[in-house]
Amino acid sequence: MRTDVLHAVRLARLDLTLIGRNTTVLVNVLLLPLLMAWFLTESVGDVEIAGVDGRLFVLTGMPGLIPGFAVFVNLVNSFTARREELVLKRLRGGQPSAAAVLGGSALGALALYLGQVALVAVWAGRSGGLVPANVPLLLLAAVLGVVLFCLLAAAFSGITPNAELAQVTVLPVLLVMLLGAPIAFPADTLPGVLGTVSHLLPATPLVEIMRTAFLGGDHVSGDGAALSMAGQWLTALPSFAVLLIWIAVAGVLARWLFRWEPRRG
Repeated sequence: MRTDVLHAVRLARLDLTLIGRNTTVLVNVLLLPLLMAWFLTESVGDVEIAGVDGRLFVLTGMPGLIPGFAVFVNLVNSFTARREELVLKRLRGGQPSAAAVLGGSALGALALYLGQVALVAVWAGRSGGLVPANVPLLLLAAVLGVVLFCLLAAAFSGITPNAELAQVTVLPVLLVMLLGAPIAFPADTLPGVLGTVSHLLPATPLVEIMRTAFLGGDHVSGDGAALSMAGQWLTALPSFAVLLIWIAVAGVLARWLFRWEPRRG
């Protein structure tokens, strides 16, 4: 166990070093979601959404969308490229266990993601004087979000023929998240089937929990009413349930689809 943890930490450090040396990856996984956050906050202007300034509403929901880039896109590219270059096969044949190899990638993605969440928190503090109301709730949601999107990345890498096609593979997931996740609107405001679909997206529970943790109000049901610390945890329980269901589904898909060796044919 201790050896696996050490290997996971080493692999995470290697991943972060490689990301820092790759300008394209830096733009896609770090700068692009922050630019999107800026664009969306400027788009909503001074309107009030669910009792909150529109810019802060969007900004506090962005940490639920960022894993689509910092974790999902990043790791689909990484897993696919390493598989085709036989790196995954060599790693699995060496000392690290499968859990250590995947865990190292997840740990590196978590560090990158937490850095982005910290930037959003600083941004929210400077623009609206906002301090996260419930940091433990925020951190738990961040860890579970990284687990979910790491497993989804492992599954999608298995159906991606090569690294060149990775951008095509991830595009449908990103489009659904961008269009359906409640970044600039409460999910309950969508009519009928659209509202149901939005609630069931993997990014939605993460958006709702993050926004509740930042603002200290009920942003799961959508009314934004102020809550106590205990009330925030209770309100987030349905979103945690959806998140855990998605993690279970993603785990099954990853176990079924993930490949350690290059695809044949």
